[in-house]
Amino acid sequence: MQQFNELYYQRLQTLKPFVQHHAQNKWGHQGRKQPIQLTPKVLNVEGPEPTYIIGSVFIDSPAKPSTLEQVEKTHWISEPEAPGKYRVDGEAVYLEDESGRIRLVGKAIDDATLASGVVAAMMGSETADGSFEVVDMCFAGMPAQPARAFDDSQDKFVALVSGLGATAEQPVTLEMQLLAEFLAGSVGDQRRGAQIVQTVVLGSTMRLTAPPLGHTEDARANDRAPAQQLVRAVDAYLADIAATMPLTLLPGSGDPADVSLPQQPLPPSLFAQCHAFSGFRTRTNPAYFEIDGTLVLGTSGQNVDDLWHYARRGETPCQLAAQTLQWRHVAPTAPDTLWCYPFTEHDPFVVRTAPHVYAVGNQRAFDVGAAEGTDGQLTRLIMVPAFAQTQSIVLLNLRSLECSLVRIDAL
Repeated sequence: MQQFNELYYQRLQTLKPFVQHHAQNKWGHQGRKQPIQLTPKVLNVEGPEPTYIIGSVFIDSPAKPSTLEQVEKTHWISEPEAPGKYRVDGEAVYLEDESGRIRLVGKAIDDATLASGVVAAMMGSETADGSFEVVDMCFAGMPAQPARAFDDSQDKFVALVSGLGATAEQPVTLEMQLLAEFLAGSVGDQRRGAQIVQTVVLGSTMRLTAPPLGHTEDARANDRAPAQQLVRAVDAYLADIAATMPLTLLPGSGDPADVSLPQQPLPPSLFAQCHAFSGFRTRTNPAYFEIDGTLVLGTSGQNVDDLWHYARRGETPCQLAAQTLQWRHVAPTAPDTLWCYPFTEHDPFVVRTAPHVYAVGNQRAFDVGAAEGTDGQLTRLIMVPAFAQTQSIVLLNLRSLECSLVRIDAL
């Protein structure tokens, strides 16, 4: 799949200067008599003298599927199957640049949170068999973060929702109805409901079945009426929310959108009732958007879900999300094990600005955390649980960035 080579090249060229800056600060200015020097190309490493090299990580594992092969086989129609862990015994970890690749070995590699596609600096030396034994590593780090302009005189909340999971059999569940009433201030804590100024839906609003591949004699398999009825029901449901406050909608798994990242905004034609309200917005996945001076990076969760397969030390989704900010890349495993478009002129997943809030949808459980940069950057991390499985949403306080979980089925 030669068309993806340019994407990896653009990623490396974009992130390499930041990685090198951190590497020089970490290994070149430690009061050493002879600071550790950069070897410009990975294939130029020679001998046992300590050095560092910069490139893209590639993990070759017998447990890892080839997304690129699945694209060829399925013609981009359905999502790839999700197996278990990718990092297993028998794997080989490499660092690649324009000159080639070198195998990385050592305890630092075995213990590290790494994934294919991460741009990193590795410090160590060549072994007798031509591998590179790593003793330390560093990454691009978090980018600059704009100042946050917010109203600190009162509490305002954003409702973070994901994974409504509406189906053709049951487009609007009782819990979904209760959610709409809660957001409108009709049930639950009405005082707090009145403070909710916006709702953000982080994907997987619907659970559409994959279209049939090729010809089938069963006419029911090609019947689009159930899907059309589902879309109309979801449009009417979301319009009720959009009538009371601004509503931002991201696509996700199961929605009527291409599965390749970045998923494009859901078409306006699908949400005619919603678009009657000026506060209704459809975004890409992932997407940046601003709410009352707070910069939010939102995803529907596929990027963090895929990273879970690379986790070796029981890292939580929140920890993995924090790591993407330190890598300065929101979806490093694309296109290796996560589907994406073959961009040639830039990598859209590079994190160019540190958000104030990083919200990840469709998670198994609610969690919060923080990612801190070396220059004072601070990002609130929020794992938003899938509503269909948990009947829960998250309220984000725009003044304090504190979060609370609301169980709709307990109202």
